[in-house]
Amino acid sequence: MKLFRRLAFITALPLCFGLGSCKQDIDESNLYSFTGETILSYLKKDTANFSTFLYILEKAKVDKLMASYGQYTCFAPNNSAIKEYLEECYKNGDVGFTSSDLKSLEESARDSICNDIAKYHIVNSELLTVDMNENVTIQTMLGRDLSTSIDSLSGSTVINLRSKITGADNEVENGVVQVIDNVLRRSNRLVFGELETHNGYKLFRELLDATGLSDSLTKQSKTFTSPSTTYFYVPSVCYMGYTLFMETDSVFKQNGITTVEQMAAKANELYGGCAGSDGWYDYARNNGIEISTGTDYKNQWNCLNMFVRYHILKQKVPYSNLVWSPNNTNSSVQPYEYYETMLPYTLMKVERIAGNTLSVNRYKAHNTVTDDPIRQGSAAIHSIMNQGIGIDKNGSFSAVNGYMHSIDGLLAYTEYVPHGVLNERMRFDDASLMWELNNNSLRQVQGSVIKALNGGKEGKHSGSSLGGNYVQIPDGFFDNMKVYNGENTMVFYLPGMENNWSNYQKDEFNCIGVYDFAFRLPPVPDGTYELRVGYTANNLRGMVQFYLGRSSSLEDLKALDIPLDMRLVGTNANIGWVDWTKEEDYGVATDKSMHNRGYMRGPLAYYTGSTLARANVQDLRRIITVQQFEQGEYWLRFKSVLPDNNSTQFHLDYIEFCPTSVYNNPTYPEDMF
Repeated sequence: MKLFRRLAFITALPLCFGLGSCKQDIDESNLYSFTGETILSYLKKDTANFSTFLYILEKAKVDKLMASYGQYTCFAPNNSAIKEYLEECYKNGDVGFTSSDLKSLEESARDSICNDIAKYHIVNSELLTVDMNENVTIQTMLGRDLSTSIDSLSGSTVINLRSKITGADNEVENGVVQVIDNVLRRSNRLVFGELETHNGYKLFRELLDATGLSDSLTKQSKTFTSPSTTYFYVPSVCYMGYTLFMETDSVFKQNGITTVEQMAAKANELYGGCAGSDGWYDYARNNGIEISTGTDYKNQWNCLNMFVRYHILKQKVPYSNLVWSPNNTNSSVQPYEYYETMLPYTLMKVERIAGNTLSVNRYKAHNTVTDDPIRQGSAAIHSIMNQGIGIDKNGSFSAVNGYMHSIDGLLAYTEYVPHGVLNERMRFDDASLMWELNNNSLRQVQGSVIKALNGGKEGKHSGSSLGGNYVQIPDGFFDNMKVYNGENTMVFYLPGMENNWSNYQKDEFNCIGVYDFAFRLPPVPDGTYELRVGYTANNLRGMVQFYLGRSSSLEDLKALDIPLDMRLVGTNANIGWVDWTKEEDYGVATDKSMHNRGYMRGPLAYYTGSTLARANVQDLRRIITVQQFEQGEYWLRFKSVLPDNNSTQFHLDYIEFCPTSVYNNPTYPEDMF
């Protein structure tokens, strides 16, 4: 069975994913021991190497867990590795370390240190080395992430850039032991504090201090309301976090910048005219905001402050997850992700351009239109106008509440971003709009992890067909979602990593009940857009009325068009779907006919099993409005129009903002991807 699992995983392995779980309180009531070899008995066979780690597991009260039913991965450091680590912590003056001998520490400090070490070395799922490719992210029982890489010389798997697996894939009854040559390092510092421990970022630290933004990077969690009853996994805590893209001192120096004052002068050049009559920062111009070029760097609209804000995301994203591309992605597509920054209502685009190379705000001319009906288009019309800013995969590190990534150029929201990079069809996976999924390592998590978090049980909703390893989202968990009738709206996140659902990036949101909720749309530059929703139709879906407004207030939200019946598949006469592979023009004419009815086929960007979404009769896009949008706040409301049916499943996969330069291009049609 384990050999079969290995082979199955190899064929289904996505380029990047989150694994593991955060289970702070361990329920020992249902534990029972195996008669065969377990993780604990494996370690006890070799006390000469693992006696200190066994002591740590015992003090953390997870030793019994390592002898019980389940599927775990234990990264086990030997005695000499732990001795070296404890001496290093004592020498550095780390909190709690009054000596380098664990047994001599005060009991509370010793137990806290043992708890952190033990749970950071255990994962709530079984991981073999074939599961840990380059830049895989793994969440541990401590709720903190690990990252993997492959040593270029030996081919060995390395964890957190330092701990090499020297004894691989020791499979036992309840999981696997991976022997490592170094204790897994973790930081207990917040973002700014962690940044202070790394050389090469002196000026960026000074910029954070000068703008006062270092004080804005301290939140770690928020409160929410848990449902009274549920059979699904519900998070018990909502972590918050940040991601910083940072120029190194050498990058600043290459641009003639070595001081805060010099960077302020450069920022004045970059942002001084952004809100004028010819400006490109639409939100600031539309709202008459006065941009400051003075020395009050803590002013939100000071150019230096704006420069730094565009470097910060309100979600923590490791390098491996900056661009999601699960195993249903069409290999001819360059995966990408859009992120909203702390510069109000601005987006950046991160794109994987070759292998695992990532670039921020790369600009390709005529993107998402084509001169070839079944391809993305020729290089002749898609010249690279700006290579963007590269992200150094070896220059990333983490803190308790975030990640920091080194970049190789000056990053700014200059004119080419809204007028070039973002002047394309923008597709947003619904999960990308809810930052808390990344902050809590839930986005595209493996179903086995959710099952472990739910006490080993699959969720099941009585009264409907919804059941599986899903996350029930409690009210207030998402900042960008508003639920209007909590008693009748049950919101679920379905990671879908093991399923063959026809979904972009595999995951989806699903609602049960006579639902009524809204979410905040991503802020796009000023322009006329088609706003589209992507979904899969089936007879379990209901009918939904869409509303759009400038706030989440019900008074501001106005109905759009007629309700959408999500039960109707594409062959319904009102939709007009036909199999494009059997048409001589590859479906171009029927694309236009469907578009005139307000519908579109699914894209060529991903598969359902071996079938492209464009060829799946259930995979549809609905154009819900064509109108002018201004850069700023918009909310989209979804309301059931079947008040007597509380068991239908509302489904949402992704949204698209398609500008008139794409859907109404006079020269090139929109591509099918």
